[in-house]
Amino acid sequence: MADVIRSTDAATVTPASGGITAPLGFRAGAVHCGIKASPSALDLAVLAAEAPVSAAALFTTNLAQAAPVTVSRAHIERTHGKARAVVVNSGCANACTGPEGLAHAARMAAETAAALGCAPDEVLVASTGVIGVALKIDRVASGITAAVAGMSRGGGSQAARAIMTTDPFPKEHAVTVRTAHGSFTVGGMAKGSGMIEPNMATMLGFLTTDAQVSPALLRKALQISARDTFNAITVDGECSTNDSLFALASGRSGVAIDEDSYPALVEGLLSVSRELAVGIVRGGEGATKVIAVTVSGARTVDEARRVARTIANSPLVKTAVHGADPNWGRIVAAAGRSGVMFDINRLTVHVGGTLLFERGLPHDESAPLAAEHLKNDAVQIDVNLGSGSGVSATIWTCDLSAEYVRINGEYRT
Repeated sequence: MADVIRSTDAATVTPASGGITAPLGFRAGAVHCGIKASPSALDLAVLAAEAPVSAAALFTTNLAQAAPVTVSRAHIERTHGKARAVVVNSGCANACTGPEGLAHAARMAAETAAALGCAPDEVLVASTGVIGVALKIDRVASGITAAVAGMSRGGGSQAARAIMTTDPFPKEHAVTVRTAHGSFTVGGMAKGSGMIEPNMATMLGFLTTDAQVSPALLRKALQISARDTFNAITVDGECSTNDSLFALASGRSGVAIDEDSYPALVEGLLSVSRELAVGIVRGGEGATKVIAVTVSGARTVDEARRVARTIANSPLVKTAVHGADPNWGRIVAAAGRSGVMFDINRLTVHVGGTLLFERGLPHDESAPLAAEHLKNDAVQIDVNLGSGSGVSATIWTCDLSAEYVRINGEYRT
């Protein structure tokens, strides 16, 4: 079937409509509460389950962590992996805001809990926007009341818009996972455009499923799916103060996930996460091209990831791609400074399937063909380190343009 995007022994995964609220048991609402200047810009969203559900989260490894990260981590630890809702604001990161910022993040949870009739610890909090600016908490509190009042199964798309900052488009996706024991749905939404090299998740990411799964197994699946999706992207090599990835499981489908059916859950999370993660790269600040850097022939997967990430983060590689310049020397140089050992006489570089470097020597006669590939909006760079192993890893990134400089040069002004 044409609509089948992934099939394994454990499950068949197909696209579904509805985004973050596609799974049974979830509603969402979004409003403009006054953080963003434009009255037409949504800047607050609430995602809620019908009752406390299994929850898992991954947070930024940046030591300068925002108040909502601190509050959400504490809440999910105290509830042992249970949550009723997530409240998200955009336009203000509530990061580096001291005790007042922590109080504001806690109040966001308390206001959401009051509106839903649950405990504050059952509410997770996320914020995104400018660092070092105080949150307009009274406006946020009023917005929470309005967002909860307007929640619906159809509110997912509005929520995906409300979490955007410099994102050029919303990112949402959902799939149906069919197993021998029944079907369940996974949905998601994410935001991120700049300050993207998450060492845990994306800048802000949210996943839901109506599968029945324990918090421990949900966290395990979340970590595995993030490794090759949200943790395999970079826009500018910057790890944010606010990076957070949340997963909630309602159990409403009646399909129970155990160790045997666990691979099916991972496939569902991977399918949604990959779509969202590549969407972040596609919508990177100033981006005109998505670049997939695949490194093979490494001794370990971690070494392959390290080389691929070094190439993907190279400003020289990214600008060469932007200008459609098949400068294989920049790719080789980035691989060589990655810290991973290899023999340059065994290294090969392909761009768009065209061989440009092999056995220590260039194939410059093929440069015009590679240049044509680089004019596309989807670019493939393949590097084989020549160890003879079968392991490989892919990191997705985007080109670096003058527009990226303009956006970030004017971000606070």
